[in-house]
Amino acid sequence: MKLAHAIVEGETPSKTVAFLHGILGSGSNWRSFAKRFVDAKPEWRAVLIDLRKHGASQEFDPPHTLAACAADIMELEKDLGRFDAVFGHSFGGKVALEYIFARKDLEVGWILDSAPGARPDRRGSEGTMHIVKMIGSLPERFDTRDAFVEYVEKQGVERSIAMWLAMNVRQAPDGEGYVMRVDVPALRALLDDYFARDLWSVLEDQARTTKIHMVAGGKSSVFDTAERARAQRVAVQWPDTTWLHVIPNAGHWVHVDTPNELFDLVVHYT
Repeated sequence: MKLAHAIVEGETPSKTVAFLHGILGSGSNWRSFAKRFVDAKPEWRAVLIDLRKHGASQEFDPPHTLAACAADIMELEKDLGRFDAVFGHSFGGKVALEYIFARKDLEVGWILDSAPGARPDRRGSEGTMHIVKMIGSLPERFDTRDAFVEYVEKQGVERSIAMWLAMNVRQAPDGEGYVMRVDVPALRALLDDYFARDLWSVLEDQARTTKIHMVAGGKSSVFDTAERARAQRVAVQWPDTTWLHVIPNAGHWVHVDTPNELFDLVVHYT
C-alpha cells in the first residue's frame, strides 16, 4: 500500500516538502498553506499526505505506530523521489521527528506544537481524547452531514471542530444516510504510541544535520513549560541546527490561528 497524497508544485520545483496533518486530519488540511508556500518558493513542490488510517489511506495493516507512519512515508519516496523537508502538526509533528530519525539526511524539519517527549498522562490533549472517545460512541449513521455536525456540537465540541470532523463523513455504501469513515481502534493505537514515544533523542543527537524548527503556540497547553525550556536549551546548545519559535497569539492550531506569522517564519528559514 502507498499513502494517498496530493501534489502542489511551484513553477520550477527542484526540492520536495512533505506536509503531515494531525490526528483525524488529512493532507488537504495543508492545501492553502502549501499553495502559498510554493508560490513564494517556486523551487519547491509540496506533497500533502494522508497518513495511515486517515483520509484516503485506510487500507493499512497493524502495527499502527509512529515508526510505521515514518516507514510509509519512506515507501512513498520510492515513487516520488526523496523528500528534502517535512512539516508536521501535532500528531504529524511527532511522525515527522520519527521520519527525521529514520532518514538522517533530511534538510529541514518543522515541528508544529508537538511535544517531543512521552506524555503517559496525555496532558495537554484532553480535547483530542474527548473527541476520539465521542467518535467511538457515535450513532451508526446520520440523515445528513448537518445532522452529524449538530450531534457533535451537542457533545461539547466547538462548531469549527465539528465542521472539520465532518470532512470524514461520507454517504453510506447503501446510500441510506451518512457515516463517519474512521477506524477508531487504529486511531487509539496511533495515539497510544504517540503519547508513549519519547523522541528527545532525535533533537539532542549531536550528529544530527537536519535543521529542526520547533514552533509552539503561546496559548497552547500541548508544549508545556518544561518542554519549552528543554527545547530552548537544545536551541542554545546547537544554534545552527535547532530553533524554538513561540507564536504568542497561536493556540494548538498554529497554522490556522496565525497563518501569516507562521508563513513568515517558514519563508525566512526554509
